[in-house]
This record gives sequence, C-alpha cells and structure tokens, in this order.
Amino acid sequence: MEAVAKLKNVPTSPRKMRLIADLIRGQRVSRALGLLKYQPQAGAAILQKVLLSAVANWQQKNEDERIEDADLYVKTIFVDGGPMLKRLRPAPQGRGHRIRKRSNHITIVIDSAAAPVLSDSEATTQTSENE
Repeated sequence: MEAVAKLKNVPTSPRKMRLIADLIRGQRVSRALGLLKYQPQAGAAILQKVLLSAVANWQQKNEDERIEDADLYVKTIFVDGGPMLKRLRPAPQGRGHRIRKRSNHITIVIDSAAAPVLSDSEATTQTSENE
C-alpha cells in the first residue's frame, strides 16, 4: 500500500531540488532520511519534512502494521516547476534586467517492499484464478 505526500510552491529552483531528490530516489526510507539529514543544501531539510509526511500518511493508512516490518522505500519522487515571480533589477543606463524567482512542487510516493500478507480466503482465490 503506497502513500503520497505533496508540497507546493517551495521557493527554490526546481533544478536545485532535483539534484537532492535524485539522491534518495529508490532508497529505503531510513537511509534516505539519513542522507538528507547531513546534506548541506537548504532543500534537503524541506525534502526531509516531506518524506516524514509521506511516512505519517502511510502509517495513517496502515494502522495495523508496524513501520519497522513494512520495509518502506521511496517508490517515486519528482520535482515539477511551480509559478515564477518576475521581478526587475536596476541595470546600468536606465535599463532593467529581469529576475525570475522560481518555485517548485515536490511529490513523494513511498511503498512497502515487504510482500503483503494474504488471508486464507484471498490466497485460495488467487491460486484458483491462476490455474
């Protein structure tokens, strides 16, 4: 069972955030949190909060399972561009240079790597369908 966490309008350029997101893609959640904790980039702290939110969402969906037994991993993570604030900075000879203040949207999907435990009725139904 997978869980999703989204954060929108983060005031960081998408390229800077994607560099950090590439580090944790496909990693176990515990390893990803360890990597993010010691990254010097400012976006690492933001990604760490979103990842913890995804874990909390997973726990909310699966109240009967323990996180330690679930073996959670980062299934999907992507960073999309958000709205851009366009500003003017004074330049020589009365000109104005455009400054584009970028933002991004982060989406993290985590899933359990452990095989789901089927009840006896579900297991017999699946074996009869396969035959």
